[in-house]
Amino acid sequence: YGSVRAQESGIFETTEFQRARQFSAEKARIARKAVSLLGRAETVFIDEGYLPLVIGRALPADRELTVVTTALSTAADLSTRPNLTVICVGGRVRPSTFGVVDRWSSEMLRSMELDLAFIGANGVTEQGWLTTPDPAVAATKQAAMESAHRRIFSGDHSKFGHATFVRFARLSDFECAITGTELGPASARRFAERGTEVVRV
Repeated sequence: YGSVRAQESGIFETTEFQRARQFSAEKARIARKAVSLLGRAETVFIDEGYLPLVIGRALPADRELTVVTTALSTAADLSTRPNLTVICVGGRVRPSTFGVVDRWSSEMLRSMELDLAFIGANGVTEQGWLTTPDPAVAATKQAAMESAHRRIFSGDHSKFGHATFVRFARLSDFECAITGTELGPASARRFAERGTEVVRV
């Protein structure tokens, strides 16, 4: 009776397939809001993970963009779009998420000038740290953030108040954090006190 779903822990990470089945309506709203904040960006980084993939799918069809990604699934999905130039970063492929990590990915990202980076995380601690279970993923995310002039965090409500193994950034490193209205207003205000606007959609 009922249902069972995998719960991420400090070192355990769910697969992209499992994430695709969770909070799909919320993620669609977050993606629409995220792409509404493109501004004048011409080069956009899209992180690994299912929500970043949804953001990529929501990119406008009426403007030319260069999309840089560390996710093989996102690169394959977006490469058929005629208005997008898709660059997939090289490196070791993680079988659970099809994300690309390690020295090659970090070095390639640090050689770029990115207008905007859409970054995800496995958890956001009460202290405002963004976390991930894998140190290699953390290093790749940091490299993308260092190369981006603007940074936007997106995550469904379940990420907030949840911690995994490795810290890679603070909420204050982002111009805003986008989540669903499933995160209550009191919780959103608490996280906003960590240094950035929390946008609930």
